[in-house]
Amino acid sequence: MTARPTHRPSAEADGAVLFGRYAFPPNDLGYCGPDRAGELLERVDAGASGRALEEVARGFEGAWPYLELISECLGRAPLDPVVVEAYWLGGPEVARCGGAPFVNSLEARFRPRLTRTEYERLVEAAARGATPHHSFHVFGVYPWVGLLRGGRVEQPLEVLDRCRIRWGRVVGFAGDDALVESRRLTWDGRALSLAAPAVEAARFRRDGHALARPFGSGDLVSLHWDWVCDRIGPAGLARLRTTTLAELRAVNSCTYSAPAAVLA
Repeated sequence: MTARPTHRPSAEADGAVLFGRYAFPPNDLGYCGPDRAGELLERVDAGASGRALEEVARGFEGAWPYLELISECLGRAPLDPVVVEAYWLGGPEVARCGGAPFVNSLEARFRPRLTRTEYERLVEAAARGATPHHSFHVFGVYPWVGLLRGGRVEQPLEVLDRCRIRWGRVVGFAGDDALVESRRLTWDGRALSLAAPAVEAARFRRDGHALARPFGSGDLVSLHWDWVCDRIGPAGLARLRTTTLAELRAVNSCTYSAPAAVLA
């Protein structure tokens, strides 16, 4: 049996640590959040929450309003673990947070910044079941699906795939990379869906620091950009897969008048 990678194990995450596991990869690339990626990785690896990590989390201007919306919906604090998991992984909790409050939030945040057509597409997606999940922001708010429809495929598809939270099963290790069998996004000219499983390399450790709790070959993990974020298990897989497919259906159905492609 393949040994688990050796790194300092972190405690079971509280909400701020859990948020940091998924927020670090794009922050490290300079895409979002405050310029504190090194600190974020060290604090997440150590399981060190507290005011400093909460301050970093509030600096993510894209994600934080979704956490506030979900927290209000569920009657919990924005960095409650249930709220944070609902935003990143999905599940029945985030499914409860759609509808009128979600549309009102979209209007306040995005109507002044989008064209009328772009904004109406967001509202339509919400009417078709979209929720304040990270995948909705990636598929619906970002311009990449529009670029796909305009004929540009390679770069938009790569960004959409890397930016969403993915899932996969670990099949081995190569240095500080885990080899993970996962399903990438694919585009058929009219809709996004999931391709057949293939193995990709994802970093799990840098300079001795890791985002995920310890895992080994055969474990199910979540990924964001080029990092393994956490060990998720069958329940986490079910939440992430179900919600991701629901968000894809909602966005696909707003892109074309014909029925969306089968995603399962």
